[in-house]
Amino acid sequence: MQGLLYQEDSFGIFLLVTVLLGGSGAWLSGRAIARTWRPWWTVVLYMLILGFAVRFVHFALFEGTLLSPYFYAVDTAILIAIALAGFRTTRQRQMARQYGALLGPSPRP
Repeated sequence: MQGLLYQEDSFGIFLLVTVLLGGSGAWLSGRAIARTWRPWWTVVLYMLILGFAVRFVHFALFEGTLLSPYFYAVDTAILIAIALAGFRTTRQRQMARQYGALLGPSPRP
C-alpha cells in the first residue's frame, strides 16, 4: 500500500498527518461552511487549500515530496470526503431544526 496512498515509511505517519490532523481540520471546516449556509461546493475550494497545508506538513516534518501532484490529489481527496461528511451532518441537523415542523410529528416506535 506504500506508494499508493502514502509516501512515508510508516502508515502511522499518513494516518497522523492526513487523516487525524488534516481530517479534523477538514471536518471543522465542513461544519463551519454548513453553519454559514454556504453551498457545498465551497467545501471543495477550501479543501484544495488545506491539501497544500497537509502536503507541507508531510514535507517539513517527514521529508515527503512537497510538489507531488499524485500525493496532493490523494490527500486532498481524503480531506474533501471528510469535509463533505462534516458538512452533510451539520446541514441535516440544521434542516431538521429549521424545518422540522413541516415534516409533522415524528412516528414513535
